[in-house]
Amino acid sequence: MQLPEQAQRIRIFIGENDKFENKPLYEQIVLKAREMELAGATVLRGVLGYGANSRIHSSKILRISEDMPLVIEIVDTPDKINAFLQTIDHMVGEGLITREPVQVIFYRHKQKT
Repeated sequence: MQLPEQAQRIRIFIGENDKFENKPLYEQIVLKAREMELAGATVLRGVLGYGANSRIHSSKILRISEDMPLVIEIVDTPDKINAFLQTIDHMVGEGLITREPVQVIFYRHKQKT
C-alpha cells in the first residue's frame, strides 16, 4: 500500500470504558479501520486528561481503575478518511474527533519472504 505525501490524520479522543455493542469502542474502531483497509491505526493510553464534562481522569495509584483517556490515530488519504468517519459516526457517542493534514515522510513494511 502506498500513501501520498499529502495525507490526513484523524485523532479520536474517547474513554477507555466507552463501549459499542458491549465491546470496547477503541477495539471496534481499530477493527473497522482494518476492515476498510486504512493504512493503520494506533491506540494511545493517556495518564491524565479531561474532556467536555471537565472530569479529571488520572492513572494515580489510588485511581487506577478510572476510565483513562485514549487517543486513536489514523493516517490515510482524504477519501478513505471521509468514508471511515461516515462509518464510525454512530459508534462514537461521546468524545472528540479532529482531522488535520499531514506530510507522509515514508510508509514502509517488510516484504514477506
